[in-house]
Amino acid sequence: MKTITTTEDLAAFCKEAAQFDYVTVDTEFLRERTYYSQLCLIQLAMPGETDDNAVLVDPLSDGLDLAPLYDLFRDTSVVKVFHAARQDLEIFFVDAGVIPQPLFDTQIAAMVCGFGEQVGYETLVKRIAKQQLDKSSRFTDWSRRPLTEAQKKYALADVTHLRRIYEYLADKLKKQKREPWVEEELGILTSPDTYIARPEDAWKRIRTRTASPKFLAIVKTLAEFREFYAQSNNIPRNRVFKDDALTELASTKPKDMKDLSRSRLLLREARKGDIAEGILAAVQAGLDMDPDDMPQPDRTNDKLQVDPALADLLRVLLKAKADGAGVAPRLIAATSELDALSAGKRDVPALQGWRKDVFGADALKLCDGKVGLAARKGKVDIIEL
Repeated sequence: MKTITTTEDLAAFCKEAAQFDYVTVDTEFLRERTYYSQLCLIQLAMPGETDDNAVLVDPLSDGLDLAPLYDLFRDTSVVKVFHAARQDLEIFFVDAGVIPQPLFDTQIAAMVCGFGEQVGYETLVKRIAKQQLDKSSRFTDWSRRPLTEAQKKYALADVTHLRRIYEYLADKLKKQKREPWVEEELGILTSPDTYIARPEDAWKRIRTRTASPKFLAIVKTLAEFREFYAQSNNIPRNRVFKDDALTELASTKPKDMKDLSRSRLLLREARKGDIAEGILAAVQAGLDMDPDDMPQPDRTNDKLQVDPALADLLRVLLKAKADGAGVAPRLIAATSELDALSAGKRDVPALQGWRKDVFGADALKLCDGKVGLAARKGKVDIIEL
C-alpha cells in the first residue's frame, strides 16, 4: 500500500494514470472547526483488480505540490470517477479553481440505474462489487499522523471497489442509452457557481417567519457580515453566531453594546470585539438600506393555487413511472414541481428533456384531464378517460 508524499512521485503516478480511460478518486477531510474543508488525504486508483495500482496521497506532507493531480483533472481523455462528489469537488475548486473533467459520479449514475435515492457507497459495494466494507475507521481524525494501517486500508477501499462500480454502471447506462440523463445531472456539479459562497447571497439560506422587507434587510446585512467574517477567519459560520441568534438580532435591532448584552441566543464570544462591532454595524446598515434595495419575500408559491387531489395523483404517477423506468423519483421531479403542475404551471424541469419522455407527457395528460389512474394487481396504470 503506497503513500505518496513527494511531488515527483505524484507526477509519476499521474503520468501513468493518464494512459488509462479513467481514474477513481476520493478524499478524506475535516470541516468541524473550519469554514473551508481541510484536505487530509487523497485516494487514487487506476483500472485493475488489485491494490497495486492504487495509492494514497498525503497533502499534509511538507513540499508536496498537487499540480500534477490538477493537470490530470484537466486531461479530458481520462474520466475522473467519484462517489457523491459534491464536497470533494468543492475542496479542489477552492484550492485551485479546478473542476475535474470529464466527471462521473456513481451516486448519480446509480439513481439513474434504479438503485434508489442518494444510494450510499457501502450499498453499491455490497450489491455490485459483492464485497463488505470495514467501517471501523469511518469516524476518525484524518489530520493525525502517522495514519494507522486500518485507516489506510479503509481509505484505499473507497477507490478500489469504485472501479468495479464505475465499470458496471457505465456499461448499464450505455446499454440503456441513459448517459445523457447523467450528464444533465452532472451540470450542477461541474458549474463553478455551485462552489462559490457569496456573502451577499447568504441571507437566502436563512429561514424566517417574517416577510417584512425591513426585517429581511437586517437579516441580509447580518448574514453577509457573518459569511464574510467566517470566510476571512476560516471558522464555521455557526461559530460566529447561529441562525436563531441572527433572526433574534434582526427583531431586536440592537444599537449598542448594552442592547447586545441582552440577547438570549448570542454566543458570549460574539458580545465583544470585532464580532460585536460587526453585528452593530450590520444592523445599522440594514436599518439604513434604501427601500428599493431591500430583499423582497418570495411570493411565487403564494400565488399558486395548488390542487391537492391532483398533486396527490401526480405523486402516484411519478412513483409508478419511476418504478417502471428504474430511476429514482427525485431525479424526475421534486415535490414542489408536482405542486406547481397541479396549479397550472408548465415551466418545470419535469416536462423537459428525458423527463418528459419518462413522466412529463403522461403528467400533462393527467393535468389536462385526458387520462386517469387505476390500480390493477398492485400496480398503477394509466387509463384513458
